[in-house]
Amino acid sequence: LMARPEHLHLAIGLPLRDQAGVSNLFAAIYDPASPEFHRYLSPEQFTERFGPTEADYQALQDFVKANGLTVTATHPNRVVLEVEGPVTNIESMLHVSMRVYDHPTEARTFYAPDREPSLDLAVPVLHISGLDNFQLTRPKLKHQDPSAARGDKATFKGGSGPSGNYLGKDFRKAYLPGVTNLTGAGQSVGLVQFDGYYAKDITNYANAAGLSVPPLVIVPINGGVTTIGVNGGNGEVSLDIEMVMCMAPGISTIYVYEASADSSANWDAMLSSMVTNTSCKQLSCSWAGPGPNPTAENLFIQMAMQGQTFFDASGDGDSFLTSNDSNWPGFPSDSPNIIQVGGTTLTTTNGIYLSETVWNWGGGTGSSGGYGTDMPTPSYQAGISNAANLASTTYRNVPDVALTADNVYIYDGNGQSSGGNGGTSCAAPLWAGFMALVNQQSVAASGTTVGF
Repeated sequence: LMARPEHLHLAIGLPLRDQAGVSNLFAAIYDPASPEFHRYLSPEQFTERFGPTEADYQALQDFVKANGLTVTATHPNRVVLEVEGPVTNIESMLHVSMRVYDHPTEARTFYAPDREPSLDLAVPVLHISGLDNFQLTRPKLKHQDPSAARGDKATFKGGSGPSGNYLGKDFRKAYLPGVTNLTGAGQSVGLVQFDGYYAKDITNYANAAGLSVPPLVIVPINGGVTTIGVNGGNGEVSLDIEMVMCMAPGISTIYVYEASADSSANWDAMLSSMVTNTSCKQLSCSWAGPGPNPTAENLFIQMAMQGQTFFDASGDGDSFLTSNDSNWPGFPSDSPNIIQVGGTTLTTTNGIYLSETVWNWGGGTGSSGGYGTDMPTPSYQAGISNAANLASTTYRNVPDVALTADNVYIYDGNGQSSGGNGGTSCAAPLWAGFMALVNQQSVAASGTTVGF
């Protein structure tokens, strides 16, 4: 990695208006006793009630331009402004000095400002993404070496793929036995990706699994991904698409949001794009990102208030106790405004569900869970006795749900196939596919989606 960049892409986040109003309406939308229950907002309604004002958004644009930066993207809810420009101009505008440091745990340097930014601007700024690369965006998929001994000594399998790995219809047979009327018809899934995929892999998987390839729509963010595999996540992208296909074989569309991993500002850009696509009621992320991001939390809140469900893979490094823990999987793995998905090892017999246990290969590789120290206990986890499970009574506990994350067969790498894949990044897209079925049924019955 280059030491100090001379040019940076930033995402500047503005706070929502009427934070108390946001919290109250959020609670009411998910309170079955409230007249607001499941009366979701449109993006326009959310922006009108809670988005930053047009005047503030314009003042921020004028300010960055006056400091020699270029506005590269605006967003309809006015929560994020994307800018780029020379580091010297950014240093002057934010009253910081960009320095280069040795990374404490990785064999590389990283850049970061020497102090908290400050702006000579009357408009309040919530957060600025893209100012450092201390934590890199990375996929969570794990490939298992078939010759290596598993720490858990487990060989639980029972799938129809090579060597008993799980493939295609195995997931529905295990978790949805006998369900034929729900296929995800009329629903769409959106996937967070920082790499690309090869169409050949998806076709090969569909052929091997006896499925058809659903409509795939690539949504490029800031130019998208120009070279597949450069971010080391081609397998992740393929896996995510294939898992959604398995659980929701009749899905109307899979939106594949693609951005480069070189700037953490692309997280804000991608989430800002997803929040406008309200035809997409289930979203999934299997990537670890930078540190806590309050701008993203506001975007997650908007998604929930629009009836969108966002699943996040909790991580693959065993338990974590603070967000400074070396095992912490990184944002957004302790966000309280999305659903955190853990992983299990599934055992089936003749394809029928037999049992599940926590996924753990040993040696520090297993389903992540625990709590960070930057997110307080959310209302839905309050009042639960944690004496027996050692969970936190102060902070947000992770994960919320789980699903199989072991012995998964995939196609990736432009025609290659491999078994023994694992990670909570298998479980999150499976949950998104499952939620498409839930929402297909919910819309038919009540006209609304389940949301958060």
